[in-house]
Amino acid sequence: MLRIHFTGADLGRLRLAAQPDVMWETALSLHQLARPDAFFAPWHRVARKTLAQANMGRAVHLLTALVPISSYFPDFLTPPGHITRLEEGIDGVLSTGRNRLRVEIARLTDSRPHPSAWFDDIAAGRPHALRHLGAALLRYHSLALAPYAPAGAALAQRHATRHARMITEQGSEALLGGLGPQLRWLPPVLEVDYPVSKSLELGGRGMLLVPSFFCHNHPIALADPGLPPTLVFPVTRGPLWIPQPEPCAAGASQARGLDELVGPTRAATLRLLDTAHSTTELAARLCTSASTASRHATALRRAGLVVTERTGTSVTHTRTALGTGLVHGT
Repeated sequence: MLRIHFTGADLGRLRLAAQPDVMWETALSLHQLARPDAFFAPWHRVARKTLAQANMGRAVHLLTALVPISSYFPDFLTPPGHITRLEEGIDGVLSTGRNRLRVEIARLTDSRPHPSAWFDDIAAGRPHALRHLGAALLRYHSLALAPYAPAGAALAQRHATRHARMITEQGSEALLGGLGPQLRWLPPVLEVDYPVSKSLELGGRGMLLVPSFFCHNHPIALADPGLPPTLVFPVTRGPLWIPQPEPCAAGASQARGLDELVGPTRAATLRLLDTAHSTTELAARLCTSASTASRHATALRRAGLVVTERTGTSVTHTRTALGTGLVHGT
């Protein structure tokens, strides 16, 4: 049981994110990759096959070891605040101070063996290990999460809108009492079903509530009570989520080749642009900033793979025939 103690000031500083946090979704999806709930079994099957075909086995092994299904994984993997752009989140991870890296990796490895010297190198803040971590997170997200992020975000946003309306009409205490059966508001304490017994004193700092598509079994909070209080909670999911069709073996080989040729983010951009996307829509699908999405689209346009059309203030990007041929290996 996690017991979160509120003051009157905390109730006034309660915040609700309108969409999932990309770093929390990445970390929690690794739990479903390692041991899927029945709801995520179709995604697990496709994601495992896609990652294997992309030769991501070693990287996935290291990532799942870094984010084990247990009562603890390092807080630095989910930087404080509400992060919706992947590159910003990875920058936050890689800019973690060495002392914090050492402490959190030590806590992780105290009770379990670690898979390689890579953990020691991360704990020491060695640049090559951190670059490896950043690249693994980026590529994992591109292959396993990016195609499905908009659907999860849309579901979470619908729930956040309903909860926000509850705050407006009934107040923050009504919100705390209506987050789901795993949370119980017993003023001035929010009781949360949790795998370990702990208590968190907010002390006037308030709390950020973040809806999550991949969160399962119970809500989750940052382990360090000194960090900005954050509680990630699962949204209520509807019918079984069926991912996109699995690519054939030839298609998977072509996908790996495209990733190697233009890089995973630009390859993902090219695949998405089989239909027209605005820069904002493209950024949301890639979980990156609008400026970064625009930069990738510009590079692809200069190569003749994408065409950009402007209508008034609106800009849309679409794949050209050459781009389509490159995606399909023709």
